[in-house]
Amino acid sequence: MSLKQSGQRLYYMPKTSRWSKGIGAELPEEFKKFWREWKLQRPAAVHYIEKKGTYERNEETEEVRPVQNIPIPLTYPKESDNGIWGGEAIIQGFKKKGIYKRRVPHFWIPHLQKSIVYSEVLDTYMRVVVTERAIRLIHENYGFDHYLLKTPACDLRSLLALRLKRQILVALADKTLYPDDPQKRTEVYTKYEQYLSAYTREEIEWYGLTYKEACKKWIKLNKTEPQPLKIQYRSELIAKLKENKIKEAENVDVVLPKETSWLNKLNPFSKSSPKRE
Repeated sequence: MSLKQSGQRLYYMPKTSRWSKGIGAELPEEFKKFWREWKLQRPAAVHYIEKKGTYERNEETEEVRPVQNIPIPLTYPKESDNGIWGGEAIIQGFKKKGIYKRRVPHFWIPHLQKSIVYSEVLDTYMRVVVTERAIRLIHENYGFDHYLLKTPACDLRSLLALRLKRQILVALADKTLYPDDPQKRTEVYTKYEQYLSAYTREEIEWYGLTYKEACKKWIKLNKTEPQPLKIQYRSELIAKLKENKIKEAENVDVVLPKETSWLNKLNPFSKSSPKRE
């Protein structure tokens, strides 16, 4: 190792991220697993044809080159979270209308349409905005529930699809589907129970949440109310009295005293205020 390389390593400062500091570092591994599936896992090729293998050969020039599957940059607007686009997105590029004309910026937008989808597990019809590819994938997977449960989060992408998938998983894990029809519940559960093997109940609880929602959930679960010091001192005193076998402290327990402030005493409508005769 050269002197320059050792100096660079000596002064290397690791880059802080949302996972190394603050609430993000305390989030459970179940949510981090979902986040990797949603944001870091490579989605399926939709707008380009993915080439197989490591090398390819040009038949005309007989030149051998390495295969490079470079994804096309995509733009996901906020409206995509309210629909099911089937992995499609907006493509920004340039379009040339003629040989002797200059190229101009152009946006390729998926063809959107309103459609009705049916969830057999939730027993609900939903009117959502979908693309032609999403409709084709639903038919290829023989139903809306199969499509959501088979498809990873990176290909579903939208928050609507992820939250519906979470509701379906929760209904299957807790067996809350068809509460008034036990026979139908058993039939539908047997049809979809194979998808539960990929998740634990705790992973399902954190599935489909955004980073902000996960932080709020974590704060709510770990929220502890501060205890007054007088309660701590009182319990320590009673414990010492019991150790010394003081008779008066044998049947005494630590009881939280009622909070009385001078504002409550002045408030005539409070319960603790003295009654006037």
